[in-house]
Amino acid sequence: MKAKHYLIAASVLTAITFIAANLLVQKMFTGARIDFTENNLYTLSDATKSTLDSVAEPVDITFVYTRSTGQDFPTIRTYAARVRELLQVYESQSGGKVRVTEIDPVPFSPAEDQALAAGITAIDTNGNDPLYFGIIGRNSIDDQRVIPFLAPEREVTLEYDLTRMVARLDDPDPARVGILSSLPGMTAPGGEGGYTLLRDIHKSFDVEPISETFQSLPEDLDVLLVVQPPDLSDRQQWLIDQFILRKGRAVFLLDPAAKTAASAGMFQTSETGTSATLGMFGEAWGISLSNDAVADAASALTVPVDTGGGRIEELAHPLFLGVPAGDMNQDDLITADLARSVNFGAPGAFEAGTLSDEVEFTPLVMTGPSPSFIKAENAVTDMSPQQVLRQYQTEPEALVLAARLSGQLTTAYPQGAPAFDEPSDPLLAEIARAEAANALPHVSESETDAQLVLIADVDFVADDFYIIPNEQIIVADNGALVLNALDALAGGGELSRLRSRAPSLRRMERVDRMRENAEAIYFRQQAALQDNLQTAQARLEELQAIGAADGFFSGDLEADLTEAERTELLDLRQRIVDLRAQLREIERNYRRDIDRLEGTLKAINIWGGPMLVCLIGLFVWYRQRRRGAA
Repeated sequence: MKAKHYLIAASVLTAITFIAANLLVQKMFTGARIDFTENNLYTLSDATKSTLDSVAEPVDITFVYTRSTGQDFPTIRTYAARVRELLQVYESQSGGKVRVTEIDPVPFSPAEDQALAAGITAIDTNGNDPLYFGIIGRNSIDDQRVIPFLAPEREVTLEYDLTRMVARLDDPDPARVGILSSLPGMTAPGGEGGYTLLRDIHKSFDVEPISETFQSLPEDLDVLLVVQPPDLSDRQQWLIDQFILRKGRAVFLLDPAAKTAASAGMFQTSETGTSATLGMFGEAWGISLSNDAVADAASALTVPVDTGGGRIEELAHPLFLGVPAGDMNQDDLITADLARSVNFGAPGAFEAGTLSDEVEFTPLVMTGPSPSFIKAENAVTDMSPQQVLRQYQTEPEALVLAARLSGQLTTAYPQGAPAFDEPSDPLLAEIARAEAANALPHVSESETDAQLVLIADVDFVADDFYIIPNEQIIVADNGALVLNALDALAGGGELSRLRSRAPSLRRMERVDRMRENAEAIYFRQQAALQDNLQTAQARLEELQAIGAADGFFSGDLEADLTEAERTELLDLRQRIVDLRAQLREIERNYRRDIDRLEGTLKAINIWGGPMLVCLIGLFVWYRQRRRGAA
């Protein structure tokens, strides 16, 4: 064979080998990857892997995305790629039990009809075509679950939402959660008009509202959620006691200084309805809730404070606590994977007394090392940070804001079931008697190990504490903490580990710190200068008014002024000019450091690569020159 023919044959064989190897590797290693991202963005959690391994019947996931429209929005385009890649990993990890397809619902196509029929939201883009960006999930018996719109700002819950969809389609019956509360935001019918947390609970669970006048608890409840409830009779409290001893799954949100409390609640010690204790339950369990609110200077949140004179400043307020995720219990499913802080407002604190050997008290969220108690009647008012600090008396150790209580509990009613008060209405009285007759017999000890989650605050579930108003951007894991607790107690402990995943778009923390420092200096100096400017202008107008009294028509505004007043007038005019110049200088300096950093980064990104290549080239040239010289 001639050399020319050999070269051609070898080239063709090499190309065929290369293509075959690529196809083989692609087939063998589909879904395999090495994740070098700091927060393991492209690695499924163990909880998701466990859920996918346990899927019994095939689940079909349809990714709905209008590619042509999405290309016009960089954030949507980037997030769509993230969703697509994650779905591919789900498909490969499930061993074929999760089947993923993608459709492009262009206008007037069968794909658009499918998207609209499933409930995918059509987003108006002010263009010719709408944007469809959601997910449809179906199982083998045609049960369907939908994510109507994949909002980029909710990326932190993406894996949880997908895994929950797969789990719910594999086992379509959601857990039943009974909610007993006096807060309007937690009692809105269907969740509409209530807190965002309530709507999220409705999305994840079969919610059963419990009336203030209940004579029995709904059957087949999986978890009981008690949020600063109304004043209840002994009979009603006994029903809760018996539910805990039989079912053993409940979440209690109680607050000694609750501004959001609508009325006096269960275990109340205050007629104002803003203070709560565990009462008889605490005595039976060996747990107590403080009568006073907790302040913590170490974890104080920065909040707007009226400093007088119509000025609003951002100041650290010890009654508003932001507990970082890293400081929470990292061994418990409920708090281990929270990615952001949890914000509390004048919370209480739990303390464990003498517990039996069969009961375990596990702190989930704690304060810093030097908190203080503040009287509840003061904490519910609009105290300033200075007022709180004047009453601040450091406690010797950190306080427990949230905890898990588990084990064998005893009844708070050792004498048995208390009698109930018959309603005055004959029909209601008959119904009450029937419910009492059907009540299960009294039990004195836990029939199953109890798992209770106790949180010493209710203000933190309000939207203002963790959601930016009018933007629906979640900035703290307040809602995730409650949802994690419900998931874990309802039997979905694996799902609770997925609630908060880090976003793919990382914050520019250094720039944010520079901006915050610059804003603090800028706004403080701006406020002071503007105050001085207003004072100077007011005095200038006063002096000009004096001069204009007699000299207006002659054009001499200073005719009626004394020599001292004329000097003051000239000084004021110059001072106003100087103050305005200082304000302009502050505005120019506001972004100076940030612009300088931005310029440095641009220079590195633009010139760094070429300069590195040049340096490498010079090094290689130098080495070759030395070898040639040798």
